[in-house]
Amino acid sequence: MSSQPLSYLASPRRPKLALPGGACDAHVHVFGPQPRFPFAPGRSFTPCEAPKEKLFALHALLGIERCVVVQSNAHGYDNSVTEDALAAKRGAYVGIALVPLSVDDAELARLDAAGFRGARFHFMRHLGAATPIEDVVAFGKRLAGIGWHLQLHFESPLIHDLAPALLRSPVPVVIDHMARIDASRGVDQPDFRRLRELMRDPRFFVKVSGPERASRQGPPYADAVAFAKALVEDAGDRVLWGTDWPHPNLDHVPDDGLLADLIEQIAPGAVQRQALLVANPERLYRFGPHP
Repeated sequence: MSSQPLSYLASPRRPKLALPGGACDAHVHVFGPQPRFPFAPGRSFTPCEAPKEKLFALHALLGIERCVVVQSNAHGYDNSVTEDALAAKRGAYVGIALVPLSVDDAELARLDAAGFRGARFHFMRHLGAATPIEDVVAFGKRLAGIGWHLQLHFESPLIHDLAPALLRSPVPVVIDHMARIDASRGVDQPDFRRLRELMRDPRFFVKVSGPERASRQGPPYADAVAFAKALVEDAGDRVLWGTDWPHPNLDHVPDDGLLADLIEQIAPGAVQRQALLVANPERLYRFGPHP
């Protein structure tokens, strides 16, 4: 069993902001329980256990009805821990898979039927060697036929090298956590300017998640809010929000209630929030209509 300390608050505060019906948390992970879902040999980090029941309880507290569960490097290419969480929610939760480029079409079809909607690729040093970006983009041709997208997680300076290839993607591209920008460098930094340029292309979506990672000031992450707000203003029909629960590889434990309340600053208007939390994820992830 994992002896790692919890990376999430066991009792986050209830947010003051009431989320709209059908609100989606577009970025979470589930870890374990290890007897059933062991961590991958050779993994680059070992998280605390964060089973689906803890996630479901958090979403009940926050007022979230839909979710995107992102397969983690800690579980590797065995997507069964994510698949198990999706099955428990019967279409209200969908998944993003980790797959090798050699995955066969039958397995992609099986994952699609289980509720997966895209494949994630890492370009973060702490997560090990990355797949060459040209190969990732070429793999996108295989995803087009099943309606999947590419999801990219990278350190912000890499955006300049990755962008030319990503602009040739045959499928939509989702950029994680505002491209992992460093908020202390300001909204005029070259990395963020390049992200905003990419967002002019209608194939690109961005998760305005991770203010707790971008911030250099700590809670309530005021230095990071301006970046998320700018992206909502630039591309309000292609922004997504997520908690990033249970916050692996972070130097502090954030309060998910606070993260939910930041939405009011990131997307101040009701129309903006409806797009961010309901309409955009509904369209990209193919959720059924909300009752």
